[in-house]
Amino acid sequence: MWKFILIITSGFCLLLLACSRSPYAATNKSYIRQVKEFSKEITKNPAQQTMSTAPLWVGTTNFNLRKPNIVVIHHTAQNSCDQTLRTFTLPRTQVSAHYVICKDGIVHHMLNDYLRAWHGGSGKWGAVTDINSGSIGIELDNNGKEVFSQLQLNSLILLLDTLKRKYNIPAANFIGHADMAPTRKNDPNVNFPWKQLADKGYGLWWSDTTGVMVPEHFNVKDAFKIIGYDVTDTTAVIQSFKRKFLQQEGSNTLNEAERKILYTLYRRYY
Repeated sequence: MWKFILIITSGFCLLLLACSRSPYAATNKSYIRQVKEFSKEITKNPAQQTMSTAPLWVGTTNFNLRKPNIVVIHHTAQNSCDQTLRTFTLPRTQVSAHYVICKDGIVHHMLNDYLRAWHGGSGKWGAVTDINSGSIGIELDNNGKEVFSQLQLNSLILLLDTLKRKYNIPAANFIGHADMAPTRKNDPNVNFPWKQLADKGYGLWWSDTTGVMVPEHFNVKDAFKIIGYDVTDTTAVIQSFKRKFLQQEGSNTLNEAERKILYTLYRRYY
């Protein structure tokens, strides 16, 4: 608890200094005000919120802060970092992320990792149906069609390394927005180098399919489900899968070579 309060307090000092000269002074003050309100709520005596209150409150000594367990990577689908920063500081947009990484590699840490950003929306990964409550959202400045700059990717990899070590996030839980919401989203786009990330431990990748024999009983839908996809719409899942693991757009069927790729990947999760 005190760790959380110290984090918030130290953040206030830095933010107050920045607010006086930042073009985001007003929204920074709004951030501070909201976090203060959350801090007040957290430090309340829990007995005040209990339906049937014991005569003497007993607070446990065994607890810590909740930790994120999933990282969701997005592209902004906007035309600049400044446009995205403005979008994320307008209350009417109701959208945010923990991090925004610009094309030049500059990282904007917009929200404390322990707080809940509004980046995922409706979706599912494995058994998790409220992605926002257990995840960190990272937005990459990209209009949805561009190649990602190396400076941007370098910063992303450094950030992912920090998050993985800090929160002990499993490799399989570094995903794209399209993984958790295949019927709605296609980000990060087909140019995103998932293999480069997987080789460093941020995501899983398929192995060499030479000589692989796909079993006759292999069920594609079950394989997608084991990987983590919501298989309500298998056509959307196939498109998301091929965009990520084959860097292909358009097709909604799997040929035999692609079934082998799915099979080797499924074996990594199973």
